[in-house]
Formats: sequence, structure tokens, C-alpha cells
Amino acid sequence: MKPFLILQLRPEAEASDDEFRAMLAKGGLDESRVRRVRLEREELPELDLADYAGVIVGGGPGCVSDPEDRKSPIEKHIEDEVMSLMPAITTNDVPFLGCCYGIGILAHHLGAPVSKARFGEPVSVVRARVTEAGRADPVLAGIDGPFDAFVGHKEAVQALPDGCVHLVSGDACPFQMIRYGENVYATQFHPEADGDVFALRIRIYRDKGYFAPEDAEHLTAAARRGNPEAGAKILKNFVERYG
Repeated sequence: MKPFLILQLRPEAEASDDEFRAMLAKGGLDESRVRRVRLEREELPELDLADYAGVIVGGGPGCVSDPEDRKSPIEKHIEDEVMSLMPAITTNDVPFLGCCYGIGILAHHLGAPVSKARFGEPVSVVRARVTEAGRADPVLAGIDGPFDAFVGHKEAVQALPDGCVHLVSGDACPFQMIRYGENVYATQFHPEADGDVFALRIRIYRDKGYFAPEDAEHLTAAARRGNPEAGAKILKNFVERYG
């Protein structure tokens, strides 16, 4: 059985470890079935993507649309490492699930506009809706109606990339989930998140410009009211389809 490759981008060890645990739990994965690479502290090893069942990319505070001179050395390293894999992933239709930051990476690689002009979302739980195309997609199997999506991202995809299918939409951000080819997926929301995961991130990122620090308590309470079942279903469907 091939392992999944999990690439993580968060510079904060506490947030990275919690995200990893959430991915395992929501995806129904045992740690023995994954290879974890924390790109904020290590180089991307030499890889043959054929050795892996699929690639899962976590979120992070970076933005692909930020000017190069405003990106820290760590952010540049992380972005360059993930972007280096995208030609092989899209050309060979390698199973891929990019969560939050991953949708910007995929869209940017495909030449679509990614920016902070429109559709950025504060830390919150929003209602998302599966499109007609999404209802036919196996990674969204079992998700019939509107669902809670855990979001929080400063930039967003501004137009559907060429070759992509629009799978999930939202009111503030239309492109909540897309697919390129048959196997390359990306979400604007965090499918691994739940109220506890967001409570920790709100604490860690309260001074990072996602929200006014004085709103942290209110946002935490709102996150705990969100239903994480659909996001978990997406992760589990992805793992079961390709694992």
C-alpha cells in the first residue's frame, strides 16, 4: 500500500502538529501510511511521485500573490518547493489535495489570477454549496446540501483556471473547491478543521492580520458552533479513493 505525502507549510510548530493530527483523524489515516514533510524547516527530498498514493498540502500564512520583496525567506522557500512539484502533478494527473494555500498554488501554476482584490475571507465558518459538477464528483460523495466550511484566507482565486471544474461555491468566495483533470483538487476552505482546530489557530494567529485581536473570543465561539462533518468527509473520500 502506497503512503500519502503530506506537505506542511506552517512555521509554527504547534499549529503544524495540530494540523497534521487533524489530517490523520479526519482522513482516517494512520501515521504509518504517510510521509510528512515540514517545508518550513527542511528541503523537499528527491521524490518519485509514483511512489505515493497522493499528495496533500496543508495551509499556511503565506500568500502567493504577495510581492516577492514582502515574502520572508521561509515563505519564499515554502512556495518554491511546492511550486516545483506542480508541473509533474498537473501533467501526470497525480492525486493531489491542496487545502487553503493549495488552491492559490494550483491556480497560480495554471496561470489564473490569485489576489486579495476580491473574495478573501476572514476567519469564520461559512455556508458552502456543491455545484452540479461537484455532485457528480466522487470526492464529494455523500455531501448533498449546503455545508459548513471553515475558512480564513487573505487572498483568493479570482477566475476559474483553464482546465478546471468548479466543484463548490460560496457567497463571499465563489471558488471554494476546484478540480483540474481527474485527480487534482484544491479547496479554499480547511477540510481538516473543526472548532478545536480553529480555536488553536485563532490563538496562534491572532496578531497576523487575519482579524482584529479583540475579536478572538467571538471568533472562537463561532468556530465551535460549526459542523466539520462535510470537510472530514472530503478528506476521507480522497484518502479512500486513492489509498
